[in-house]
Order: sequence, then C-alpha cells, then structure tokens
Amino acid sequence: MALSTILHIKPPPPPPFPSLKPHPSSSFPILPTKTPIPIPIQNPTKPLKTHFTMQRPSHASTTVHSAVSDAVTLIQSFPATWQSAILCNLLIFLLGSPILVSGLSLSGIAAAFLLGTLTWRAFGPPGFLLVATYFVIGTAVTKVRMAQKEAEGVAEKRKGRRGPGSVIGSSAAGCICAFLTIFLVGGKAYSRLWQLGFVASFCTKLSDTVSSEVGKAYGKTTYLVTTLKVVPRGTEGAVSLEGTLAGLLASVLLAFVGCLIGQINGPEAVICVIASQIANVGESIIGAALQDKEGFRWLNNDAVNVINISMGSIFAVLMQQALLQNLRHTATSTSTFTRRENRKSREMGL
Repeated sequence: MALSTILHIKPPPPPPFPSLKPHPSSSFPILPTKTPIPIPIQNPTKPLKTHFTMQRPSHASTTVHSAVSDAVTLIQSFPATWQSAILCNLLIFLLGSPILVSGLSLSGIAAAFLLGTLTWRAFGPPGFLLVATYFVIGTAVTKVRMAQKEAEGVAEKRKGRRGPGSVIGSSAAGCICAFLTIFLVGGKAYSRLWQLGFVASFCTKLSDTVSSEVGKAYGKTTYLVTTLKVVPRGTEGAVSLEGTLAGLLASVLLAFVGCLIGQINGPEAVICVIASQIANVGESIIGAALQDKEGFRWLNNDAVNVINISMGSIFAVLMQQALLQNLRHTATSTSTFTRRENRKSREMGL
C-alpha cells in the first residue's frame, strides 16, 4: 500500500484557475464561457457561393484599347491601303529617326516619307524593306573616309546628308513604277514588270552610289570613261577599278535581297544586275560628255541620277519582255513541232 494511504494524508487541492473576469484597464469584453458560439458549417455537397464585384473598365481605357486594336488591324491589312501605308511609315520613321537624321536633311526626310508611303502602298513591306536596305548601305558608304574626301573637295555636301533633290533623283523611276502598279496600268499581266523595274532602279542607284563613293575613297587610278585618260578622283564621268567592282557587288547584294523577300526571282535578279551596269556606263558617258558643259548647265547630279535610274529600270523591263517573248516563241515552236510529229506518227500508223 502507498504510504499516503497508510498515513491518511490527503493530496493538496489543485491551484485555482485564473479568473476570467476582465481587467479594469481592458477594453475588450470577455465572452461568457457557458454560451456556445454558433459556427456556420457549409454543406460540403454545395459549392461555396462567393460574390465578386467586377469593376467596369473606364471609358478612356476602352477607347485606347479599341484604337490600338484598330491600328494593329490596319498595319496587318493586305493588300496595303493608303491608311496602312501612312501609319506604318509614321511608326517606322519615328523609330528610325536617328538613322534618318544622319543621312537626310529635314526636307529630305519629308521627301523620303512620301517615297516610303508610296512604296508601301504599291509593294507592301517587302518593297519598303528593299528601299530601306538601299538607304542604309548608301548612307554608310557615303560616310567612308569623309575627312579625306572633304580635304580633296569631292565629298557630298552637308556631310553626306541628302536633300529632297537627291531623294527624288534617286527614286523617280521607282515612284513611276509604284504608280503604274497601284493603278494597274496594263493589268495584272504587267504588274510583275513594274515590280521588276522598281527593283532594277534601286539596284542601279545603289551601284552608282557605291562605285562613286568607293572610287573617291580608295580609287588608285581614275579614268575618264570616254577617252580613258587618267583624271583626278571625283571627276564627272570618271571610273576606277575599285569603284566599279564595289558597285557591281552592291547591285548583286540588293538584287539578292529583292530575291529573298520575294520581289523578284532568280533570273530577274540577274536582269537587274546587268541592267544596272549598262545604265551606270551610260551615266558615266553622259557625265563625261555633257555635264558641266556649255548649254547643259541644267544637267546637275540630280538630273543625271534620274536619267541613270530610268535607264536601269527601262533596260530591265525591255530585257524581261524580250526574254518572255523568246520563251513564248520557243514554247510555241516546240508545241507545233510536237503536234506535227504526232500527226505523222498517226498517219504512218494508219
């Protein structure tokens, strides 16, 4: 037996629980312990109903969202419209303003905007990309050895920043091809020819720009194209081996770009390169024989550029037409010969 039982010793009572009465300084009442607090229990078979209050978008945010959606739809429109052409050009010109300012004067930028809008409307984004490629390469090569060319007095004015006359002189033939495409002159059968003339005009102008600028910067010996006499670099109508090779490569490059973006195909790219080189030779002859001569003071660089790119575009269109006619004639002759042979075979069989 336990010792506490033998001695009849009772265990001490447990200590009392602390009082639940609120302290006089407390501001929170104590709930009575005997009153049960009802807790609502959700039926597990029924989903919990939660009410959310959706905040309606403001009128301003709805308007902005609608405007952005309409702008995106307009940009993606195909074929291009005048509205999409203006909007896309505005966005691109704003984003590319640092490059534009380095290569064009303010009036030149305005003329380039008109050219870009017309190009986008006629040939869509691929045509615009072709012109942008021409502009970037032409601007970069103009800056090559600028200090040396300025010291020799053969550099372009305004540090190579082109004005509206230069923009128009470089794009006149392309703009005409764009208008012919937009208004479907000759029908859809001729739209491919106008597109070829457009690409050929810029291949011609880029080849001319690169050959001129590289020749002025790196040409060791410069010859007058009409007499093959050695003349100083920068002389009108003068050519150099370095500049000629660089111009040829530039035309090949731009024709290759036009082929990649679907503006022309492989044979048409070859036509563009050949037409550009023929036109550049003609431009050099005009510059050597007529430019700055008595009675031809109006024949400045911009006028010569218009003649140059027009020749390149026209030569390309004529070469393509001659090639197509030759292919049609060959196909017709082959078909006639085949029918004749078939007829003979049937007669011999009978």
